Amino acid sequence: MAKPFNVTDTTFEAEVLHAAEPTLVDFWAAWCGPCRMVGPAVEAIAEEFDGKLRVAKMDVDANPDTPSGLGIMGIPTLILFKAGTEVTRLVGYRPKEALAEALLPYIE
Repeated sequence: MAKPFNVTDTTFEAEVLHAAEPTLVDFWAAWCGPCRMVGPAVEAIAEEFDGKLRVAKMDVDANPDTPSGLGIMGIPTLILFKAGTEVTRLVGYRPKEALAEALLPYIE
């Protein structure tokens, strides 16, 4: 059962940009209500697409440099990276089915 893993400003490049597999990063904060709402959907995506997609989480309060460098203005923001490049960005809460639908074109 795949679970999201944590990335930091220090590990982002190696863990996400240099990853062999597509990697979805959930940019979140503990105080963010919509982030807590999307969390279970992100975990379900990690499990459903295990082997096709890696799922990471980044706490924007503890790691401000990467979100700032990516131009993230609001959270939750989910960005799918493939071969080190952003291929899609989803901002705000979405149920699991909507997340899966948005990601499918990039991972199959």
